[in-house]
Amino acid sequence: MENKKNSFFKNLLSIRGMGSSLIAFVALILIYVAFGLSEPNVFSTTNILNLLRSMSKYLLIGIGQSYILITGNIDLSIGSVVGMSAMISATLMSSGLNPVLSLLIALACCLLIGLINGVLVGKFMLPPFIATLGTMFVARGIAYMVNGNRNTNAISTGLGKESAQRVQDFFYYGKTLGIYNTFFIALIIFIVFFFILSKTRTGRHIYAIGSNIEAAKLSGISVFAITTKAYMVSAFCSAVVGFILCGQAGMGNMEAGNMYEMYGVAAGVIGGVSPLGGTGLLLGTFAGAAVWQTLENGLNLIGAQVGIQRIVIGVIVVLSVLLDVLVRSGSKIRIKKQKI
Repeated sequence: MENKKNSFFKNLLSIRGMGSSLIAFVALILIYVAFGLSEPNVFSTTNILNLLRSMSKYLLIGIGQSYILITGNIDLSIGSVVGMSAMISATLMSSGLNPVLSLLIALACCLLIGLINGVLVGKFMLPPFIATLGTMFVARGIAYMVNGNRNTNAISTGLGKESAQRVQDFFYYGKTLGIYNTFFIALIIFIVFFFILSKTRTGRHIYAIGSNIEAAKLSGISVFAITTKAYMVSAFCSAVVGFILCGQAGMGNMEAGNMYEMYGVAAGVIGGVSPLGGTGLLLGTFAGAAVWQTLENGLNLIGAQVGIQRIVIGVIVVLSVLLDVLVRSGSKIRIKKQKI
């Protein structure tokens, strides 16, 4: 009976990064409690609500980057697409265009970048680092050009204070059931993409491509179609984060989203999504985004310098990847021994 129990839990922990996800959640609890013991304000309701709101941006970016990482690729254009989204939507709204139409136009532009990434990587087999590096510069260039190389005016100048306030409340300042709307937006998107990745054929194909692209091709999987879908998910999530930043500032900033592609990698990798492809769960990404934000929040509250914050988080990212590499190496050795 005991052996059966052990076998069950061993299988559970091996399912596409479930073990790493659980470890990330345990780490989150330990980190949060540790900061709370040294700084009681960590446990305050205000801090928890702000933490959830801030975490939401990292979660959304993490979802997009995780989809890409699981296919064995990377998306360096994420941060620039965030900036492009914020600038296009803010420019249109500050010019007086209907907010919904402004957001839809910005979303369409972002999805176009995702489509281009998918074509370059999935169809023409360009190295994802090079392809998305190129679109990173293109998207950031558009963010600069859309309002004549300057940040936008406040969106209230075009929409009026009341309409602008509604936009800002929906994406950032407003609350539902006492929790910021930003968190609910991220949570709904998380649930949708979690379902797609874990319960649909598209999700299975994403894992298959990341595990073994040649075997996936022989199985009849369209690498081009699946890769493009993954990059479109990334672009969609980036667009929404752009809307959130626009709502937060009430205007468009040309540098919005700077370095967010790395935040996405961190959220995914800390949560057990392998940068080598084929492994990881969005549950882990959720935990990874929470760990990232909790570290940032806690280090801020205890007065740690920004440099220290970056070093701590950088070390955690490296250790997470190192752990993944060691686990994979150990698995390969075991497989070889079994064959012998």
